[in-house]
Amino acid sequence: MTVGILVVDDEPDMEDLFRQRFRTELRNGQVALHFASSAEEALERIHTGLQPEAVLVLSDINMPGMSGLELLGRLRMEMPNIPVVIVTAYGDDENQRRAMAGGATDLVTKPVDFAALKKLVNTVVSGSQAA
Repeated sequence: MTVGILVVDDEPDMEDLFRQRFRTELRNGQVALHFASSAEEALERIHTGLQPEAVLVLSDINMPGMSGLELLGRLRMEMPNIPVVIVTAYGDDENQRRAMAGGATDLVTKPVDFAALKKLVNTVVSGSQAA
């Protein structure tokens, strides 16, 4: 089974970084990565065909326009079962509290520990398949 992951981040280098760090999983067909540079683009991509393949959303908090926390709120209203992991450079208690209160599956701080992220993805996907 291929796990679809939608990465939402306005930093252009994040796509290259994720493709590099998930290159083995991409080659083996275990992961399909999709990218959006804004929350608005992420919603558009989800509404135009990434579901059900995108089984996990990884979203930055601070982006121009709609924030990652606002995206989280929209996704919770429209698709309450899709797992959303918030990624932020600011791992402070307030951001963590707001993300978890908003329904985030987890919060990951930058720089991203990709070994831990891969474990989290496996855990989240296993849990969502069991539900």
